[in-house]
Amino acid sequence: MSEQVVHSEVQPFSARAALPWLVSLGVYAVLLILGQRLLNDPDSYSHIEVGRWIMAHGALPASDPFSFSMHGAPWITFEWLSEIVYAAVYALSGWSGVLVVAAAAIALAFGLLTFFLLRELSPALTLLMVIAAVILSAPHMLARPHVLVLPVMVTWAAALVRCMDRGGPPPYWALPLLVLWANLHGSVVLALGLIGPAVLEALLREERSEWSRVLLRWLPFSALALAASCLTPYGPEPLLMPLTTLGLGPALAWIAEWRPQDFSRIGGFELLLLGGILALSRGVTLPLVRALVVIGLLHFALAQIRNADLLAMLAPLYLAAPLGRKFGGPTGDDAAGSSRGLNLAAFAMLIAVSGAALARDIRPAPIITPQAAIAQADLARTGPVLNDYSFGGYLIFAGIPTFIDGRGELYGGPFIDRYNRAVALVDLGDFLKLLDEYKIGATLLAPRTPAVAMLDRLPQWQRVYSDDVAVVHKRRDTPQR
Repeated sequence: MSEQVVHSEVQPFSARAALPWLVSLGVYAVLLILGQRLLNDPDSYSHIEVGRWIMAHGALPASDPFSFSMHGAPWITFEWLSEIVYAAVYALSGWSGVLVVAAAAIALAFGLLTFFLLRELSPALTLLMVIAAVILSAPHMLARPHVLVLPVMVTWAAALVRCMDRGGPPPYWALPLLVLWANLHGSVVLALGLIGPAVLEALLREERSEWSRVLLRWLPFSALALAASCLTPYGPEPLLMPLTTLGLGPALAWIAEWRPQDFSRIGGFELLLLGGILALSRGVTLPLVRALVVIGLLHFALAQIRNADLLAMLAPLYLAAPLGRKFGGPTGDDAAGSSRGLNLAAFAMLIAVSGAALARDIRPAPIITPQAAIAQADLARTGPVLNDYSFGGYLIFAGIPTFIDGRGELYGGPFIDRYNRAVALVDLGDFLKLLDEYKIGATLLAPRTPAVAMLDRLPQWQRVYSDDVAVVHKRRDTPQR
């Protein structure tokens, strides 16, 4: 009798219960160990400073307060909530806190992805797909606003895919996620776009005579989703941000994360792409709508490097049910309930790992931190500074007006293209014109920038500082005779 009681009270250890925790904790621990890797983007600096500006002024900016080249131009910070989060965390615990928050958001996203995939797939196949997703997303795992929205994106997409898999009603419960998404990051238009495949698959599942009923079922949900996406301090304006960014045109080619995938050497993206083609050759059949979604995500990932994380996090959700039908889904043992002891152990480990990370002294990479150059050359007291694109974030953080930084939507395509052509000496005459037009008093450029060698040869300019990170030139008071 006692053995039966004990057996009934102890829940079996299940792969379904353990795997999401193991994935989350594993990803979290690896990201904390890598540490500085998440802080390798100059925009991390600027996002914190924007958050501090918002908290100091008690308002959101409507014009640019950080540059001298575009000072006062119309500008909105469509990632304001993320920036407040990062600024508050930085104020409390410095860069280690920023690292912990970013790593936790990424780890949560992969834990949720694992959980949702396990509803359709075996643990082994789920783990394989999650590993592929981690590899694809790795280059874009950075302490920036987009990682805070990853758990929201996965949950929203999973809710829609669940409707597609089960033929259920629209997930009204998920609408508040769009309000959060719209204020964390400017990509909420993607959330609205994902409603389309759910509606299309619902239509194809029914006879044509039932299409009006299906549309009436989804129309109120779609309208509410659009309304939820507009609940921002700027109204619907953030919905247009992706179009504004893509409208930069040829200037995007100068920005690494917006370039197309590079297949000149073998990398993780190419290997996974070839592996996916091989898997499809085994006879995996995708419903038309799922195939179109995956093709669309693949196109975005090929067109711009930064969109690889969309392919990584969303494609598995749309592939899960068809793959489960082909290779087998979860067994009865896999579907066993979670264990309270497992949850408590996972939380204890999470707290311990976070505590260890917060105790570390970690800072962004030196390559994006020209701190010594600014101090030694006293750039805070110099006139307008022509800065390297990668130094813009730190200059904002240091309170020095920038010539250019990562806010492409502010500067626009022609300005970015002109700047890059000038410092690359593609147009030498325009480089000299730019220095005079903006009354540049000093330059802060990366050592390998072609303009550095030209400034060394110009009699009216003098190199006053150089190291492995940055080179500073200042305009002489009087020209050389």
